[in-house]
Amino acid sequence: MKVKITPEREIGKRDPMIYGHFLEHFHRQIYGGIYDPESPFADEEGFREDVLDALKRIRVPVIRWPGGCFVSAYHWKDAVGSRRQPFFDKAWRVEDPAKFGTDEFIRFCRKVGCEPYFCTNAGTGTPEEMSDWVEYCNLEKEGKYARWRIANGFPRPHKVKYWSIGNENYGSWEIGAKSAEEWGRFALESAKMIKHVDPSVELSAAALPDLDWNLNLLRHCGEFLDWISIHGYWDGLVEENRWADYEGVMAFTSHTADSIEKVEGLLKAMGLEGKIKIAFDEWNLRSWHHPNTFGLPMGVTPKEYLYPRDENDRNETYNVADAVFGACFLNTCLRHCNFVKMANFAPAVNTRGCIYTHKDGIVLRPTYYVFDLYVNDLGDTVVDCWYESPRMQVKNKEGRMEETDVLDVVATKKQDRIVLAAVNKDPEKARTLQPEFERKPKAYRIHVLTGDTVDSYNEIGKEAVRPARGDWQEWKEDGLLLPKHSVNVIEFRFS
Repeated sequence: MKVKITPEREIGKRDPMIYGHFLEHFHRQIYGGIYDPESPFADEEGFREDVLDALKRIRVPVIRWPGGCFVSAYHWKDAVGSRRQPFFDKAWRVEDPAKFGTDEFIRFCRKVGCEPYFCTNAGTGTPEEMSDWVEYCNLEKEGKYARWRIANGFPRPHKVKYWSIGNENYGSWEIGAKSAEEWGRFALESAKMIKHVDPSVELSAAALPDLDWNLNLLRHCGEFLDWISIHGYWDGLVEENRWADYEGVMAFTSHTADSIEKVEGLLKAMGLEGKIKIAFDEWNLRSWHHPNTFGLPMGVTPKEYLYPRDENDRNETYNVADAVFGACFLNTCLRHCNFVKMANFAPAVNTRGCIYTHKDGIVLRPTYYVFDLYVNDLGDTVVDCWYESPRMQVKNKEGRMEETDVLDVVATKKQDRIVLAAVNKDPEKARTLQPEFERKPKAYRIHVLTGDTVDSYNEIGKEAVRPARGDWQEWKEDGLLLPKHSVNVIEFRFS
């Protein structure tokens, strides 16, 4: 397949925050995940150093916390200071020990080297409670909450820049769900109080690709918002952990842009292009498995609703298909880089995360290495590339046939280099990519992420999916062979 690259035609700048991550108080993401004082890998503050090192390697730019559904009944004051008591988490129906709260999350982010992104309680919470949290984090010494932070050992403000009003408050599953009209008014009052405390913060609010919801939100408080938050999980596994096979996942890759394009269109129509950005602040191929938790009838015993969550720990669930999908989603963000300025993989650790912790170390799942390649090797400027991909027939998860492109290619500039992200979705055949440049490159190298089969995965003591990093070679215009079911990052040097 020929791909014509025109470096002079710049599409836009990628924001590094599209490589963000997310953490929620669910299953083993926090306790036993990033925070585990009893682990031999824990540092003096209880954070797992092996996890920290892995996150630093992929230069995580921003982490959204503490939810997720958890936040809609979470009162931040319960997990601050020395007089904490365990509380019952009404979303996930477990007791939270309250040992990890605002200050611990800030410490964690500082160790990772990333920006904290706080999601506020718009379920059982109030605009005042949200603004109190901003006082605690951002005011220097004014008011009782800033002084409380100082008394807790943090004389300098945390300076949290990014805040979200609520999480999925449009959903019947969410505690404190609201109608579109209710949401617009509530978001307005919340935004006003937050901005009265710190006008410099950047605000997002929960949304989805729904015209009525978004119009109510943007008409009421669009002038206060810097972001609009949307979420996406394509392979629904909430009640039944029957994950899509490789073909089914390839069908999903044709729909990574659906919600982005709908929200883009609305922002353009309302004259908000360039003013409000898209934060795709929860995304993953596969949704989390938590049966009998929200829908009726609910599970009564832990065996019915709690223990099944351990199914999320099965590493065979996360295979080459996850890596290929993840690359296709990030390619979509790059193509829409003028609107999508943040994206948060959900979650970073355990559950469906790209890092899995166990008592003897960690497993880096295939999607982790997609982030490794994209963060560390792609360029910051997205440039024009034109190609016509061959198409292939795939059977989606419902058993219906769909068509999808075989190849997914994005071109970027990195100093004096052109760097391509090229995905070959074909499960059976390698495909040839023939790049065409106006100026001939002198050398190239290719980094390939794949496995022996589409079902290859990484497990304790076995890493079957890992990038093979190539060496520089002279460019002879023979074309590049992209292995079957692979993610490829190709660098071209011109001097």
